[in-house]
Amino acid sequence: MLNKIALVGGGNIGGVLAQELFQRKLAATVAMVDVKGPDVAKGKCLDIAEGTPIIGSDVKYIAGKDYGVIEGADLVINTAGVPRTVRPDGTYPSREELLATNLQITDAVAGAIRQYCPDAIVVSIANPLDAIVFRLHQKLSPPKHRLMGMAGALDSARYRYFVAQAAGVSVENVEAMVLGGHGDDMVPVRSCCRIAGMPVEKFLDEPTLAAIESRTRKAGGEIVGLIGVSAFWSPAIAALEMVEAIVLDKRKIIASCVLLEGEYGVNGLFVGVPVVLGRNGVERVIEVDLTEAERAAFAKSIAAVKKTTDEVIAAK
Repeated sequence: MLNKIALVGGGNIGGVLAQELFQRKLAATVAMVDVKGPDVAKGKCLDIAEGTPIIGSDVKYIAGKDYGVIEGADLVINTAGVPRTVRPDGTYPSREELLATNLQITDAVAGAIRQYCPDAIVVSIANPLDAIVFRLHQKLSPPKHRLMGMAGALDSARYRYFVAQAAGVSVENVEAMVLGGHGDDMVPVRSCCRIAGMPVEKFLDEPTLAAIESRTRKAGGEIVGLIGVSAFWSPAIAALEMVEAIVLDKRKIIASCVLLEGEYGVNGLFVGVPVVLGRNGVERVIEVDLTEAERAAFAKSIAAVKKTTDEVIAAK
């Protein structure tokens, strides 16, 4: 258990995170800040706290509209940003279209972290994921092990779910990994996909796997199209998988968006790759042996990440 975990943003994802942190008792104190509108952070935390006698949790909270509530946090989960919502014409903005607005929000978040908890481990969820994590890196310049983005954990979970459904097996039997950027060029790595230790091709044919991989890349948009806003429960649970690995020093291998410094032949970009997560945050980057086709897809994804990163650098 940590002394204090801070949540930046009290929206749908922040609400799920707060609820789960109270239930899982990962910190003695949960802090939540949301700077907009009514005092959403305080209201959501009070609502959860009033149920703690029923679930037997003595986790305390501090919440409000002032960033000062995050002071002294050991770990910060950043959800702050404008989510994707359906436009009147039925379309919705890409993650990249949200960049300008969310960079401004991220600058404020980075300033608060630098002021109130500069030594905290930071897990960021806000989109466009790769760009926002890079912006935090620009503003905070933390050791690389202390900053990461949540994307691969969710994308890999989606891949696993779709494979399990198609194969007619338990999700617990499926291992899968999605690498690259968190967008339409992400790379579901078929060569890493196993069902009960056996190659996925033993259970599913090529057209089915291709369809699953395409659906995985577009899974976020599918949710937006159905409910009108971005997914929130699954991203929150995916982030909690990462947080739990850190808090409990599990040294668990989870696909995470981290700074690459030569791994995979990439320098200076935040990219989704498998890493070992433990007490210190990112303990180690693991390089996957990719097939020729997967290497080409990964290179394309890296190019997309670089394009967005260059836009972040130009925005300053």
